[in-house]
This record gives sequence, C-alpha cells and structure tokens, in this order.
Amino acid sequence: MSTQNEASKATQCAALLMGPKDIQSGQVPVPAAPGKGEALIRVTQVGVCGSDLHTFIDGRIGDTVPEGPFVLGHEFAAVVEAIGDGAKDGFGNALQVGQRVAVEPAQPCGKCELCLTGHPNLCPDHKFCGVWPTPGALQAKMVVPGDTCFPVPDCIDDEQAALLEPMGVGLHAIDLAHIRVGYSVAIVGSGTIGLCCAQVAKLAGASPLFVTDRLAHRLKVAESYGATAINIDQNDPVEAVMQATGGRGVDVAIEAAWSSKDSVMQAVDMLRPGGRLVVVGISGDDKLEFQHSTVRRKGVTIAMCRRMKHTYPRAIELVSTGKYTFDGLVTNRYKLDETTKAFATAADYNSGAVKVMIEI
Repeated sequence: MSTQNEASKATQCAALLMGPKDIQSGQVPVPAAPGKGEALIRVTQVGVCGSDLHTFIDGRIGDTVPEGPFVLGHEFAAVVEAIGDGAKDGFGNALQVGQRVAVEPAQPCGKCELCLTGHPNLCPDHKFCGVWPTPGALQAKMVVPGDTCFPVPDCIDDEQAALLEPMGVGLHAIDLAHIRVGYSVAIVGSGTIGLCCAQVAKLAGASPLFVTDRLAHRLKVAESYGATAINIDQNDPVEAVMQATGGRGVDVAIEAAWSSKDSVMQAVDMLRPGGRLVVVGISGDDKLEFQHSTVRRKGVTIAMCRRMKHTYPRAIELVSTGKYTFDGLVTNRYKLDETTKAFATAADYNSGAVKVMIEI
C-alpha cells in the first residue's frame, strides 16, 4: 500500500454535530497535502459563536441544514504546518511554516461581480468554514486558502487571534452604521458581538453609548468598555434611552441579539426620526419583524450586517496597539473532547458565560 493511500485512510479527532443538541467526539479524515495557494494548518483555539448555537439548537441556521455529521466552528486561530506552491497570506506575503495565524472563515470565489466590487462577504458562490457543507475548525488540522490566513504578532495570543473574527463582525457593523463622532448609539444585546460592537462604536466616537441586556454579568463587561448599561428586566429599555436623550432617541441602533420581534422593535423605537438601524443578530425563526408604520414614519435607514469584509488587518492593528481589548470577554475554556459541554454552557444563558473557547 502506498504512503499516499495510507495517509488518505488516516483519521484525526473532531467534534461532530450529529443533530440538534447532539455533538459527539469522532474521527474525520486527515487532510491531504495543501495544493497550490493553500495551507495546511493546525487549529489551536476555536470560539463558540451565536450562529454556531443556531445550528446546534435548531439543527439549521436560516435555511441551511446540515445533511449529515458535521464539524462546526468558524472563529479560530491556527499554526501553519505546510504550504502549497505560491501560497500567500491575507496581506499578500509568502506564508511561512510555523506562523501563527488568525483565519478568515469565508472563502469567496474572488471572480464574481460582488467580489470584484469589494463585497466578498456577499459572494453568491462562496464557502464558509463551519456552515454546511464546508467543515469547520473543531478538528485538529485543516487545509484552507492561504489568503485566508493572517499572521499575528507575538503580542496577540492564540485565544485573541481566534477572537479577531467576532471583532471583525463588530467592525463591519460599525462601518455599516456610519457613526460620526458624537453620534448617540444604542446596542440591543450584549453577547460577544454586541460587546464587540460596543468597543468599536466607542472607538468611532459614539457618545452616549447604551447597551441593553437582561444578563448582569454581560452588562458589567459593557460598562467596562465605556457603555451605559440598561438591564431590560429592571427598566423599559426604550423609556430609559428616551429619558437619557431628552426624548430625542439615538442616531444609530444596532440589533445584536437574536433578531426576535421584541429586540428589533426595541432598536427601532430607540431611534430618532431619520436614524439608522443595523441588524446583526440572526433570528431563530428566520424572520425579521418590525412595525411598518413606525419604521416608515421615522424614515429609518436599515442595513443588514452580513458577516464582515476586509477587517483582519484593522483588527490586528487595533489589538496589537492596545486600542481594543478582549478583557472580560472569555469566561469559559474547554478542550476539544469537552465540546458538548462547551456548547451546552454557551447555550445556557444562566451559566454566567460570555464567551466560550475551545482549545484544540
């Protein structure tokens, strides 16, 4: 038997989603050698994202349903173990074996109209790690396009490198918000994405900045990032924002929860006439609902946040220079063989978790 055939039969550890709320430790094939422009990477850290939880809880995200055992995970960091011919990183430099990298999970075609006009996050012919049918990062090794790998400096550890992905979503959401210095901003939901949005909004000059949630431990992190926290179990969030703004409302509202009818309408009701709504959350029932008359009469501009684009260089710069911090974000850490427990913790809003990380 040839060495190549032996390698094709070799397996590695992975966490496999078997169905709703059913993740099991299993084996998947060891990846083949990287081809032209590709990199073989060893995964080091993976974050559990809210979009992962949709697939874990409901067995789908939107209308995408895994058709068999599947590897989740799209917030990840890795080490380059081998490179194919001509493989270049996300900065356009030659990849090197041994480099520590943050990995962009999206793999756009690079040739369509949207890619060529600067919108690879909207590419209709893309792959995305951890969304069916492209396996994700909850496995030992993967082969990815070299240009999805962004080398990180030593001052950014593996855990922080993985968190550059949700930070990137926050950067993209604030780009869509068109925040100017002194704009008032309200963020509905203080999960990882909401907290990332809060920090970036503050950097963009938002003042005042409000963040709402019902979980005190998450609101405490929001306060540490300079936001005014509003506990929705203790106060009507819309009334609180209106009172704080003298009845005017905020310039920008960002929905970063699960896009339920209540959370979207709260964001709309917080806006001033002519304000801007950015929807980042993904709804469990795949619907987006708000009161038409309110949105129409306020003349609300609505922007939908589709993942991110061109954010890793900025994210690395902001973290490496100390302008952005992940302090207080990671609350729970697990190993790969504890993935079931990690997802159960992340899905339990009474667990006290903010961000759950898995070490591979």
